[in-house]
Amino acid sequence: MPQLVPAVVPAGRLGRSDQPALAVSAGLFLRPWELEDAPFVYEAYQDPAIQHWTRRRADCEIETRGWIARWRQGWRAETDAHWAVVRAHDGALIGWVALCSLDLAVGRADCRYWILPSVRGQGVAPAAVATLASWALDTVGLHRIEIAHPTANEAACRVALKSGFVPESTRRSAQLHADGWHDVHVHVCVQEGADDLVEEVPPDRTLGRVQRRLHRRGKDRLRDRIPGRQGRQDR
Repeated sequence: MPQLVPAVVPAGRLGRSDQPALAVSAGLFLRPWELEDAPFVYEAYQDPAIQHWTRRRADCEIETRGWIARWRQGWRAETDAHWAVVRAHDGALIGWVALCSLDLAVGRADCRYWILPSVRGQGVAPAAVATLASWALDTVGLHRIEIAHPTANEAACRVALKSGFVPESTRRSAQLHADGWHDVHVHVCVQEGADDLVEEVPPDRTLGRVQRRLHRRGKDRLRDRIPGRQGRQDR
């Protein structure tokens, strides 16, 4: 049956090429996962916060090796794309960032992320998320990327804001975690027209391409919507 609307991103744009490494500011880069990274993933998933907000745990390195194999397969299948967040000067793995639920036909994906406790609060997650979003929008050609996090996960909210994602809505009782059902904040980054761009260009060039998509009215809405947002430092 012929489609009335052409695909936003043609099938094969990802899967027919190798997954790239992406340079990030502040001495970081993103690279595809390797099976040999399984011990790191296993150790990371022992962190209580990662377990809680990702709703899973790892019982052994064999299990995480299977996860990585599926992450790599997701690139070829064009269903998702996962990267390791790496420190450039020593090659240390410090986090994970991904585009999940990829739908190239409509040009959308969900962005998810976690970083190790030892580097939280240092701007690692916002830099990684902003770099990935810029690549997905500008290079791949996606139209819309969403970040959906439980309202109780304030750190994830700070990352979304600092990465340049506009607050859009709240989904009531939308995610189930170990402590029950959570309302979820939705942030988005979309291809926008010139009239919607923020006037000031942020000084950090890595974050700037995504942050320029922020609406002033979006930031103002979030400050009104989330108690305690004013005066708090983004992570």
